[in-house]
Amino acid sequence: MTLALNIFTIICVSLGAVFFLAGTLGLLRFPDTLTRLHALTKADNLGLGLVVLGLLPQVAWPLGALKLIAIWLFALLAGATVGQLLGAAVRPQPGTPGVRATPMEEPAP
Repeated sequence: MTLALNIFTIICVSLGAVFFLAGTLGLLRFPDTLTRLHALTKADNLGLGLVVLGLLPQVAWPLGALKLIAIWLFALLAGATVGQLLGAAVRPQPGTPGVRATPMEEPAP
């Protein structure tokens, strides 16, 4: 049973590390801020979830597990909040000189 839990931990933490790496590559490779932010938040949230899932069998129950889950939930909340704030800050506002209205913002004829 211990071997199976150790293998489960190794697999989940390794997959989490792969998702962290994918998010970092998205941050470095995508052309604009919004796509970079999207890639980073999605991949990092999934990567952290897999790392926490992999570490759950290794901690003392129930207090250690609750701490890990609380950290994961806090990171999800913080990532979503920061993503929304950064996205709103970098999105061009209609009416700004040099910014064209998108098709959804154009007035009807």
